[in-house]
Amino acid sequence: MSMYAKYLAEDRRLVILRILAEMPTYRANSSILHAVLQEWGHEPSRDQVKTELYWLEEQQLLEIDDVGGGAVLLAKLTERGADAAAGRVRVPGVKRPGA
Repeated sequence: MSMYAKYLAEDRRLVILRILAEMPTYRANSSILHAVLQEWGHEPSRDQVKTELYWLEEQQLLEIDDVGGGAVLLAKLTERGADAAAGRVRVPGVKRPGA
């Protein structure tokens, strides 16, 4: 993976966590996350968004429910994910806010 691709992936993951942190219930589905990522200057495929969600789940930054038979995932921010979104913890692979 190139340095540029690595930077984009780290930023995309931070944006996902920040989106979830701003949601009233700390939850959003993969379609909403895809649309908001586009608004924030990323152009991921829907598959890329799902791959990032699974990666973030492996890091215990969010929890996933498969509500659409794989077509739509529902992501919920964890406490650790909220800390990463706010920069209170460092997670390799996730850009630090403001850095």
